[in-house]
Amino acid sequence: MKIGYFQFNPFYHNITKNYEYISSHVSRISADLIVLPELALSGYLFNSDQEVQACAETIPGPSSDKFMTLAKKNQTAYIYGCIEKADPYTASTDGKAACYNSSVYINPQGEMKIYRKAHLFNREKIYFKQGNDPFFVFDFQGTTIGMLICFDHMFPEAARTLALLGAQIICHPANLVLAGYAQATTLARSIENQIFWILANRIGTEDCGSVTCTYTGGSQITAPDGSVLISSSRELEELQVVDIDPSLALNKSISKRNHVFEDRRTDLYQV
Repeated sequence: MKIGYFQFNPFYHNITKNYEYISSHVSRISADLIVLPELALSGYLFNSDQEVQACAETIPGPSSDKFMTLAKKNQTAYIYGCIEKADPYTASTDGKAACYNSSVYINPQGEMKIYRKAHLFNREKIYFKQGNDPFFVFDFQGTTIGMLICFDHMFPEAARTLALLGAQIICHPANLVLAGYAQATTLARSIENQIFWILANRIGTEDCGSVTCTYTGGSQITAPDGSVLISSSRELEELQVVDIDPSLALNKSISKRNHVFEDRRTDLYQV
């Protein structure tokens, strides 16, 4: 299976331009699965609920429809980050549509999955509703996939839950500002769960007046054996693809007598 990521600098609050930019680049390569950064269609910083709402879309909606067409055309599955506008009658009590920091999976067969970020980081708590759905996995080409978003990487329980559900690949859109953290934790998550991990971060700097964020790049794909298969710089735009054997993530044995799941001492764990 050919998997990869597109590390780039999204245009600030411009959904149309970001989609067109993404489409023009990912259409140049052949891959089975490409992961894009967190909030790839909007950028990350906001000053008001009104700015968030202006960049939000329902799913299905205009952007997911475009990605559906792109997936069929390129015969590639995509996972992209966006602001999801939920149904205002079910998502909140004040009649205002709640917004989620979401990732969307769309494949060439027209299947779609949505994951809403469970662990919100810093100012995200001002503007986004926390995802409360259970973690889940799904099948793509006979391989089991799970999704997380950015700050979720700091919580090993999230990755372990997906791995116990059978995930062979975790797809991880991100807008990282803490240099080096996720590159270390996601490598550790690959090792401790014996899985592949696609970390798709962004680059560039955003300034919304009150806050400035510089993003740390360093996207990477890690393997069950603890190797970094491909990685990117902190500052350059890069579209990377690597060929993997997903069946390697089915072997959870560390030695003849050790298994990462069967050796767990759940009788001793107190949390």
